[in-house]
Amino acid sequence: MFNVAVVGMGWWGKIIVPLLKTSKKISVSTVVEINAAGIADFAKEHGVKVVTGFDEVLKDPSIQGVVLCTPHTQHTEQIIAAAKAGKHVFCEKPLSMTRADVLRAIKAVNDNKVALAVGHERRFEPPIIELMKVVKSGEIGVPLQVEANFSQDKFLTLAADNWRLSGKEAPAGPMTATGIHLLDLSVGVFGEAERVFASVKQLGSQLVNGDTLAILASFKNGGHALISAILATPFEGRFAVYGSKGWVEVRDKTHPEKPTGWTFTKVVRDKERETREYPPAPNVLANLEAFVDAAEGRAPYPVPQSQMIANISALEAIFKSAASAQIVNVES
Repeated sequence: MFNVAVVGMGWWGKIIVPLLKTSKKISVSTVVEINAAGIADFAKEHGVKVVTGFDEVLKDPSIQGVVLCTPHTQHTEQIIAAAKAGKHVFCEKPLSMTRADVLRAIKAVNDNKVALAVGHERRFEPPIIELMKVVKSGEIGVPLQVEANFSQDKFLTLAADNWRLSGKEAPAGPMTATGIHLLDLSVGVFGEAERVFASVKQLGSQLVNGDTLAILASFKNGGHALISAILATPFEGRFAVYGSKGWVEVRDKTHPEKPTGWTFTKVVRDKERETREYPPAPNVLANLEAFVDAAEGRAPYPVPQSQMIANISALEAIFKSAASAQIVNVES
């Protein structure tokens, strides 16, 4: 079993730990949390040791990898520190907040010959895997445009000082919470983005860093992505690719935290519409286990580093565009 430590025991860390306990490839015996007393009951329930410092994990030879569930601005330095300590790294999204930082992080990973994976679990959803196969096969022709939406209202119950709502950790409102997944999938379809325009507003909630986000991203190959992310409306999730011969769409039935499946639709010119229902699948765990396969040399991690870099490069441009209300070129 590949032994990891989970770093950061907030909302998502508390989902990851019990999930890892179900894996036949991964074991978790240690978690990192500054407020150890605050998770004492959780730690006892799940049989994990709590340490209060990241350095303790890095010095522990029994720990082979780390799963970072920490605030976004901490990711780069934690990835670099873990890589230098010889630990493989699974990092929740986004990997970094700037292109310069993600390049530093990936250099450290490669220099120290450790695996790097990112928490873009949507890539591991069975209908998204099928959608990508359809797009790559040419069945719907030349990919022209993505239309995507990921809306939720879970953050309305968070305390106002929660880091997920801060301008520092979450500029452009919903972008780092939900929009980043859609941007990642768009990069998976089109490759590197060329320029972006983003608008963020506070329209229907108390979320001062914005609850409504709209993005137009143009890609170097000519395609576009229209991305919507909202934090003030009940859940809706949709990812669609339109091509010169047809289109394909995946709709989520419920929030990925408690999935109940997806609806997959494909339309190709001169053919009957196809609609299939997909049952829920453990895509978060599939991502984590793909990370272990990469760390142990069984298979390459499915998301190439070039796409990790392209995603963060576009993310940084979106932050700048949302702040300036201007079209921003994506650095490359």
